[in-house]
Amino acid sequence: KIKKKKTWFVASCPVLDVHSQGETEEMARENLKEALSLFFQSCFERGVLDEVLKECGFKAVRASIDKEEKPMVSRGDYIQVPIPFLVNQDTSHRCHA
Repeated sequence: KIKKKKTWFVASCPVLDVHSQGETEEMARENLKEALSLFFQSCFERGVLDEVLKECGFKAVRASIDKEEKPMVSRGDYIQVPIPFLVNQDTSHRCHA
């Protein structure tokens, strides 16, 4: 959610209770993306990400690899938040049996 408050725009993700602001609507949206990314990273590093997400009403679901599956949600009022995690692509430990 983004609302204009006097000369600032306030961007909010109420489900996670994360908020940010910016001088323009786009700056507020970008600042919220960064705040959410840092929120996820902080929770992960402290080992509480699963617990925090469950407390916010999220549920674990089984991942599907069905190529015919439709995208989860595509709405203009949603933003994509980059998750700041890297996948270890070190192939030296792969099994070649």
